[in-house]
Amino acid sequence: MGKRRGRADVEDDGGKRERVPRKTVAEQLDEGAITLDEASDRARETLLRILTAAPKSRRELEQNLARKGFPEHVVTPVLDRFGEVGLVDDVSYADTLVRTRHAEKGMARRAIASELKRRGIDEDVASDALDQLDPDEEREAGARLATKLVGRTRGLQRDARVRRAVGALARKGYSPGLAFELVREALSAEGEETDDLEGAGLD
Repeated sequence: MGKRRGRADVEDDGGKRERVPRKTVAEQLDEGAITLDEASDRARETLLRILTAAPKSRRELEQNLARKGFPEHVVTPVLDRFGEVGLVDDVSYADTLVRTRHAEKGMARRAIASELKRRGIDEDVASDALDQLDPDEEREAGARLATKLVGRTRGLQRDARVRRAVGALARKGYSPGLAFELVREALSAEGEETDDLEGAGLD
């Protein structure tokens, strides 16, 4: 059976076995315990494991490898090579994220833009990816989501239903005014009285 990675056993002066962290790749390089080629091989293996689990942006991969103790001068050329062969592609990643977040989660442009930024996508790349969102389709997605949200709150007082649904839409990136309008329309479609809500939702 192979040794478990991550920690090594050592004995202290009292003869007790103590668990200590294994040295990082950077530390092993500094000490000459491994070569640069060996460190690069480890970085490639780690990147492939990460990308097999889920796609990531280049920035996310850089941060992940840094947390695992890989030095920048090892990570950068490996990521450059992955980019050349198409394994790391922020343009494709951003396009896919925009489509899936909008279609599967009903997220609006504002919330998706925030996620792209958080994931380290370049501003120009993010802008191009977000351009695929049609404002009319975004509103339709918001309307479908509003219908689901108000449907979950049947039996509550109307004002409570409005607050909950508007809040949920706002967390999805819809502006307060649009969220309120969509919720009012969804309630009206149910037969709920909404005349007194006309014009109450402002950005």
